[in-house]
Amino acid sequence: MTRPTRDEPTPNDLSDWFLTAAERGNDATRLLPWTERNAVRPLVHGRSYFPALAAALADAGRGDLVYLAGWRGDTDELLTDDGPTVGKALSDAVRRGALVKGLIWRSHVQALEFSAAQNRDLSRDVNETGGEVLLDQRVRPAGSHHQKFVVVRHRDRPADDVAFVGGIDVAHSRRDGAAHDGDPQTRPFAAAYGETPAWHDVQVELRGPAVREVEAVFRERWQDPAALSRMPWHVLPDVLRGQDREPSSLPEARPAPPAEGSCAVQLLRTYPNRRPGYPFAPDGERSAARGYAKALRRAERLVYVEDQYMWSTEIARVFAAALRAKPRLHLVVVVPRHPDKDSPLSVAPITYGHTRALDMVRAAGGDRVQVLDVENAHGVPVYVHAKVCIVDDVWATVGSDNFNRRSWTHDSELTAAVVDAEPDLREPTDPGGLGDGARRFARDLRLTLMREHLGRADGDDADLLDPDEAAEAVRRSAAALDDWYARGRRGPRPAGRVRPHLVADPPWWKRLLAAPVYRLAIDPDGRPLGLRLRRRM
Repeated sequence: MTRPTRDEPTPNDLSDWFLTAAERGNDATRLLPWTERNAVRPLVHGRSYFPALAAALADAGRGDLVYLAGWRGDTDELLTDDGPTVGKALSDAVRRGALVKGLIWRSHVQALEFSAAQNRDLSRDVNETGGEVLLDQRVRPAGSHHQKFVVVRHRDRPADDVAFVGGIDVAHSRRDGAAHDGDPQTRPFAAAYGETPAWHDVQVELRGPAVREVEAVFRERWQDPAALSRMPWHVLPDVLRGQDREPSSLPEARPAPPAEGSCAVQLLRTYPNRRPGYPFAPDGERSAARGYAKALRRAERLVYVEDQYMWSTEIARVFAAALRAKPRLHLVVVVPRHPDKDSPLSVAPITYGHTRALDMVRAAGGDRVQVLDVENAHGVPVYVHAKVCIVDDVWATVGSDNFNRRSWTHDSELTAAVVDAEPDLREPTDPGGLGDGARRFARDLRLTLMREHLGRADGDDADLLDPDEAAEAVRRSAAALDDWYARGRRGPRPAGRVRPHLVADPPWWKRLLAAPVYRLAIDPDGRPLGLRLRRRM
């Protein structure tokens, strides 16, 4: 198998969908534009991902490598019903002789209900056994490391190498399943989600050459020479706790694992413009934003999105442009019904940004735009944390970045964009009409997610293949559930779980107060000044 050189299109015209190296806009990275012949498996929900992760960690032994990056990690989170916990799985790999390295966001102070203590506990537990999990605060002020991935590489069995990329941290509340009864190990949450919040999320398992590219993302961050934290008030507590503040060296990078599947994978990232700059992204990187913009310019019939937010007008503008340019294009967006916190200090700014973004796409697409939220069979809302985008059943992404300015410019993010070489021969075989054909991975992922939200069994999706019919099926399902509630919940509950997403715009005086908080704290801009002024990514 050959891997594409920089800016060299492949015979499958992948450059129609993927960014070339020049389009990435970051010459300092060691990443290839994309790799081909990877096996990619979607892991929908923590109850699918965590057992796969547990098995991969249990398979790591002497001479093997385990690299972890996360926004939050809970050392006591169970990976399966019977264990192990996250901390034990990583520590046991160390005891068997694996080299375990990790970068976990240092996190804001605990008073803000983030995860400083939890991340510190995970670092301590793994490091006490001989691993090296560092607390990484090499970000912009008020920023975070939001990437969520794990790489496991084997000294003698490269065909077993694997990487996991997506939206799922190894943390409380994430181990939920398709029934959405929630993870028994919970974290503080908005009251509307109940005592055991239901959590919807997606990760992908990668095997093949893409594993080495995910490893390269880790290596670039690990080898950043900037101090792990430049905040003076961190120094003394770190010294008193014996906290490791200096990354050790990494072993030499190994060759890419052998080819295994039919999928081309491009890694899309966000890094902010930071001072001092990242050596691997001196002016930051916004390939996630650029990758979505390129794919959406090619969209013709259906864009399916699941996202935790959808807050920012800068991002909504990209979707609105696609809707205006393509009169047959449908946009289906699945979001949470409520924010994850009840604090009025955050709810009002979030609502301010959310309503403006939704107003923009609805004005552009009219009834071709459906924004929905999800509840479980008991009528309790499900917190949608997934970050998924599927365009015309060809190009699909699963990652950590949300559709807001923070994720596209300010925090660190990692997303896998996938184009499968294997066609899907079910009609319509070329929904976009541009000769790309439907591709197996993208279509299967969309149908899996839609079947879940519409309450359907596996294979019950004949009317979901065509974009127009799929959009209408979603509309009917949401209307039926709304009507059932309007009739006082008489008779059997309809099968679906989606409902039209309604959000009330705050009164004018709250909008006035919320606007600066939203722009400066909730959804900040991490671009260089010149790009901000030119409104370019």
